[in-house]
Amino acid sequence: MTHHGLFVGLVTLDLIYLADFPPSNNQKIVASDYSVTAGGPATNAAVAFRHLGNEAVVLGVVGSHPVTQLIKGDLAFYRVAIADLNPSTTQAPPVSSIIVTQTTGERAVVSINAVQTQATIEAIPEEILSNVNVVLIDGHQMAVGKAISQMAKLRNIPVIIDGGSWKPGFDEILPFVDYAICSANFYPPECHTTEEVFAYLHGIGIPHIAITQGEKPLQYLTGDKIEVLEVPNIQPIDTLGAGDIFHGAFCHYILHESFPAALSLSAKIASFSCQFFGTRHWMSGSN
Repeated sequence: MTHHGLFVGLVTLDLIYLADFPPSNNQKIVASDYSVTAGGPATNAAVAFRHLGNEAVVLGVVGSHPVTQLIKGDLAFYRVAIADLNPSTTQAPPVSSIIVTQTTGERAVVSINAVQTQATIEAIPEEILSNVNVVLIDGHQMAVGKAISQMAKLRNIPVIIDGGSWKPGFDEILPFVDYAICSANFYPPECHTTEEVFAYLHGIGIPHIAITQGEKPLQYLTGDKIEVLEVPNIQPIDTLGAGDIFHGAFCHYILHESFPAALSLSAKIASFSCQFFGTRHWMSGSN
């Protein structure tokens, strides 16, 4: 059975370079490899979800600037559909420049998020949730994300948030969330520890919560108890987008598996992706 996912949030153009090290002030370096792809948490998650055998739609602002042809071409290649919240805008899309350190897989990122490309709820296409089985919201289109999460809740469609970092407005979306999958950098107001984050989200009524910590074991809440799940031990080549890929895989596996099993399988996919340069090469299994 083919499932349909809606991925709400940021659409960027990612310029990714592989180098021995990031440049220091006034220094020029030569990259050993590069990649140009569509990016953004929701976008990368949609690509991963589609790769695992599903249908995926990205709901975000793309527009008609010449640069967007690179975004559209990449997503068309990976058969991810776009529902454009502002197709007539000629404003350049957000662009991220990323330097990946070849020896460690660590990355340095310069980017512009969706602050300048916020859409209104009036831009949401009619019947956008028709046939949708799962929704992921990355918090970069907050008004649209809130509206979609409310509509999904009424239709009993599971809502997942990518909690990469806390963003103003998340508090209005969280009451409609079924699965909060957060990074170790996600700190709601007045929260300073992992335990406080779990307590905050659990207090809102979110039934399933997990916090990823890179190569360290992830933690998740089941009932009233925090459990620990080991992640695969690998030698990373590139950690860029691993969290996004985790979320896309989770959207796939949670439709078939228990919460702990979906987390474990998603961690395996994300870890595997870290052994390849860029956010796409893992899907062909060649670096």
